[in-house]
Amino acid sequence: MPDSAAPPPVSRQEILDHHARGNPVLDAIAGRTSVRAFLPTPVDRETIERILAVASRAASGSNTQPWKVYVVTGAARDRLTADVLHAHNHEEADHVREYEYYMVNWRDPYLARRRKVGWGLYGILGIGRADKAEMHAQRGRNYLFFDAPVGIILTIERDLEQGSWVDLGIFLSNLMTAARGLGLETCAQAAFANFHKVLRRHLPIPDQEMVVCGIALGHADPDAIVNRLETEREPVSAFARFVE
Repeated sequence: MPDSAAPPPVSRQEILDHHARGNPVLDAIAGRTSVRAFLPTPVDRETIERILAVASRAASGSNTQPWKVYVVTGAARDRLTADVLHAHNHEEADHVREYEYYMVNWRDPYLARRRKVGWGLYGILGIGRADKAEMHAQRGRNYLFFDAPVGIILTIERDLEQGSWVDLGIFLSNLMTAARGLGLETCAQAAFANFHKVLRRHLPIPDQEMVVCGIALGHADPDAIVNRLETEREPVSAFARFVE
């Protein structure tokens, strides 16, 4: 199909209205967004354990359940975020993740999609393309878990293969959906993988485990401008083929 005939992307609200209305499970999935500003309202341990228990029902090859989870709250969270943020501000070049999250040589449509959400985020915050210091500061918000009271780090044993990474992704998706079912929101944060050396100073992560990502968990700040960012999705006709 030529680009000129490509179907337009679909908004979150369109999917909610046309496909999820009246179904709490579909609403929890379709209504999810990456929240980048949280309220300080605490989340009790029982609620966190409830979310993790439900998320653990994720499918995994031969029931291998390859995910490992580290939860930080309170003073431990504050110490960890301060240390990671310091590394981000003063020694960023010394820290790289242990796996490639993105393609090395970017190409469309992936490059165009990435640019659209990136400039959309900076635009809603009033950060111009030349404002490198402001961009750096906004990236640093990642390492505060966007002020969420609960920070989660996911790891996987480094000798596991790609299928286990798929399984961990299913667990991550379950976790985010379960959180929404209890009135909470999340933001998955691959950025934390860059600072795995710092994380190991605060968490009992053994050498055989690799940091995959972080997750911010808490109550979304309804007044934060950054939480108004909306992203679109390709319509089903753009990514699915039906063969009958």
